[in-house]
Amino acid sequence: MEQLSTLDAGFLQAEDGDRRVSLAVGGLSILEGPIPDYYELLDGISERLLSIPRFKQVVRTQLFDLGAPEWVDTVDFNLLHHVRRAAVPQPGDDQALFRLVADVMERRLDRDRPLWECWVIEGLAEGRWALLMKLHHCIADGIATMRLLATLSDDRGGETFVGKIRAAHEPSHEPLRLPKPGLNPLNWVEGAWAAATAISGVAVLAAQGALEIAGGILRPAAVSSLVGPITTRRRYSAAQVSLEDVAKVRSAFDVTLNDVALTAITDSFRAAFIRRGEGPRPDSLPTLVPVSIRSNDAMDRIDNRVSVMLPYLPVDKLDPAEQLDAVHKRLTKVKGSGQRQAGTFFVSAVNLIPYPFTAWAVRVLTRLPQRGIATLATNVPGPRQRMRIMGREVVRALPIPPIAVQLRTVIAIVTYADDLVFGITADYDAAPDVDELARGIERGVARLVEAAMTPPVGDGRKTSEARR
Repeated sequence: MEQLSTLDAGFLQAEDGDRRVSLAVGGLSILEGPIPDYYELLDGISERLLSIPRFKQVVRTQLFDLGAPEWVDTVDFNLLHHVRRAAVPQPGDDQALFRLVADVMERRLDRDRPLWECWVIEGLAEGRWALLMKLHHCIADGIATMRLLATLSDDRGGETFVGKIRAAHEPSHEPLRLPKPGLNPLNWVEGAWAAATAISGVAVLAAQGALEIAGGILRPAAVSSLVGPITTRRRYSAAQVSLEDVAKVRSAFDVTLNDVALTAITDSFRAAFIRRGEGPRPDSLPTLVPVSIRSNDAMDRIDNRVSVMLPYLPVDKLDPAEQLDAVHKRLTKVKGSGQRQAGTFFVSAVNLIPYPFTAWAVRVLTRLPQRGIATLATNVPGPRQRMRIMGREVVRALPIPPIAVQLRTVIAIVTYADDLVFGITADYDAAPDVDELARGIERGVARLVEAAMTPPVGDGRKTSEARR
């Protein structure tokens, strides 16, 4: 038996705190046809997925949450409970496919079984078909999820962009594994002293970052339709741009891929605010940006290893180059402020608190209204080459994030082969314009490319003063 980490278990508690939330993440692979024979496909899927122990384990909780949940092997595993079939109505376009995806993802996974499903989807246009993998966020973060999904491919995923992330080249950010003090308060002082001694070298930086994040969350953002109660129903859409276009912008302005992606999102949300009759203000879009703290030596571990940043995206700016410059400067500032380190040491500190208290706290906090965060945007590196599953090429790979804590619209970003893909999940009632959000992201990148192609003025430099 293996206990869930405090962070992994937190996703279960957050789901328990709101009956309208399903905290499953998803990956949609669209493949060239023809679709293999169903039983041949079933054999191929089972051979690959069941090589992962987590896919044959269930979560066992403790009475009254006196201890952290545990992963235990199931005794009655049945593959047919997890591999499902569905077909989209004709003409099998993106609209029909995305409606099915939203229907599947809005339903909670059965806690009495291993927390995953694989949907085989038929009837797509051009003779194509799709695989939709759905698994609970308590199993894995974005990078670990992509590695799990890659096990479906014929070469088990191949080379990925994951080595490009900052954390991969840094020392391990593993949260401190200090002994739990148990329920005896007399032991808490000893544990707190051990933690303080262990982290003293970076405690000041982490504390500064924690204060910035806490201040941002507690400071109400401008009132908007992005934050508020959510329903049980979802909408889904996706945008796709070429990495070649992104590279043109990166080269012209000397910025990162994440800068470009967040600027395109900024431009789309600016248009959405105007479309919805809500004037975009400097404080309209505080955005939670998960940041991987997974070093190279932890790439094969199945769990959650993330910290967060909380920049304000500049939806008040009209010019795309000015938006990009502001995004880059704000991300550079928060990267150096200790916000990334704060998440790691927060998890370490929480590990010292008896689990019943952390479980109760997460459930309470997820029920409280919040106005300090307007949306979430997470960037996950994917495969460098096009994958093949059962000999069929994966022509598109789309991420599917969950929504929670009154965030009505969230975005996941994935690099796949030659493309940068944005998956948007939204509350059904709050975001009927989710497709327009997707098109807005594509227009945002196009506007940046146009700005990158504009001859420089003055001293020959572009508007952005960004440096990688």
